[in-house]
Amino acid sequence: MSASPVLPSFDPESPVFRAHEGGKLGVHATQRLADRSDLSLLYTPGVAEVSLAVAADPSLASRYTARGNTVAVVSDGTAVLGLGDIGPLGALPVMEGKAVLFKHFGGVDAVPVVMETGTVDEIVEAVARIAPSYGGINLEDISAPRCFEIEQRLVERLDIPVFHDDQHGTAVVVLAGLHNAVTVLGRRLEALRVVVAGAGAAGVAVTRLLQRAGVRDVVVCDSRGVVSTGRADLPGHKRQLAMSTNPRGITGSLGDALVGADCYIGVSGGVVPEEQVASMAPDGIVFALANPTPEVHPDVAHRHAAVVATGRSDFPNQINNVLAFPGIFRGALDAGATRITEAMKLAAARAIADVVTEPAADRVVPSVFDPGVAEAVAGAVRALAPTGPRRTGGAAAG
Repeated sequence: MSASPVLPSFDPESPVFRAHEGGKLGVHATQRLADRSDLSLLYTPGVAEVSLAVAADPSLASRYTARGNTVAVVSDGTAVLGLGDIGPLGALPVMEGKAVLFKHFGGVDAVPVVMETGTVDEIVEAVARIAPSYGGINLEDISAPRCFEIEQRLVERLDIPVFHDDQHGTAVVVLAGLHNAVTVLGRRLEALRVVVAGAGAAGVAVTRLLQRAGVRDVVVCDSRGVVSTGRADLPGHKRQLAMSTNPRGITGSLGDALVGADCYIGVSGGVVPEEQVASMAPDGIVFALANPTPEVHPDVAHRHAAVVATGRSDFPNQINNVLAFPGIFRGALDAGATRITEAMKLAAARAIADVVTEPAADRVVPSVFDPGVAEAVAGAVRALAPTGPRRTGGAAAG
């Protein structure tokens, strides 16, 4: 069990608590239930015919149950954005909110599934056992480095899309913003010198997706400085990062890495001193994405960079995962995808960027309320979705 966090002021009459009272989700029927005839069709005896048909051909479940449009939002509450390890019940309001976003922006039914934390084996087994009810699994707010192995093992075990949004949703939207930022500045991704501050879930995924998109010079920093092959204190996921990044062999602190850099991407929190931002190359790019306090305040960033983005809604260029995950799952579910590939993520980023028809320094990503975003992402993902025979029940033997 996680330690109890400091209790904030509790005012049940405040707008926030009133908006959450009773939860933010409910269950509704999609078919009429008004008389005995309806009852006999929707439940016994009529439902037996459908159950037997699905048992004989499991692929029919996507057509004759809600499975084909339902995603599980799974969390153990060990790494909730901005809140840390608050446990499963503490995470439940966040997961409910995520489900609301799935439905509103993508038309996807999402069910919060919070569980007590455990070993990687225990979490993988628990998710695999409930997977037959769902057309996809969205992992959320699970601490690193466990999240990497949990996702990978579920991808290998299940024949439905598994997507850790803290990693890949963030990476997709960051790449979308960079596509338009380099357009505005007349540059190329391949020529950028990028510094990623943070080597957790988001930092790892951002780095890997940028590399797949063509960025050649990425330096990753954690709380101890540049992630490099010369460090002996690196866990496995950081050792892998060190071997594929930092082509110029930079050592030292984040400040050392930022000297002459074209782009800073912050996904770790903390504060970057203004003099370090000033040491970057002229007309640079600053994506300071920590919430609620960006690593570089936009007013400071604008004094030294040409394009500035944050994770907040009260500044231009909000890098928000809701631009990605509803459309990604919408397209994957529509196509009956068995997984979400790197090509699908790259296509999703390009689709988000292309929604902005006239990019500008203060508009490198669309608004989260732009009605065309989810549809564009879904179309791009659908076109590349891998499909194939589905195993009975949705999970392989353990």
